[in-house]
Amino acid sequence: MDLDNDTWVVVADGEKYLLLRNRGDREHLHLEVVDHGDSPNPPARDLSSDRAGRRNDAARDMPGGVTAWGKSAMEQTDWHRVAEARHADELAGKLADWAASGRFRQLVVVADPRSLGTLRHGYDGALRSVIVAEIAKDLTNLPLAGIEASIRAWEPG
Repeated sequence: MDLDNDTWVVVADGEKYLLLRNRGDREHLHLEVVDHGDSPNPPARDLSSDRAGRRNDAARDMPGGVTAWGKSAMEQTDWHRVAEARHADELAGKLADWAASGRFRQLVVVADPRSLGTLRHGYDGALRSVIVAEIAKDLTNLPLAGIEASIRAWEPG
């Protein structure tokens, strides 16, 4: 993929983001860091202290005139995923604010598939109008050279 000069790239996952700007041209991609941030997101086991709840089921009449009562387990909330979604929502809000203020003219969004889906919910009209590509990959742990290589190799599908 070729990026114009001054195209911005956000590389994100559920815990951190890296905002980059292309200082090169369409032939020579050269990304430099503009901003970064992270969200302290401990493992799910550290975020909750109680086990999943239980609830009483409604009474059922069984054959022979017997009334049956029961209990059902409730699904445990994955607080780690909740924190990841909150981080993606906050990032989408920042990107929308920056797009509305004209901070960038073109934006490429690179995020793991789950975070990308959450980010999309936060897109507004101004942000949608500047997004030139979305790449569903987790590149947050790569060095800049690796991110540049992955973006150059990406082909819209």
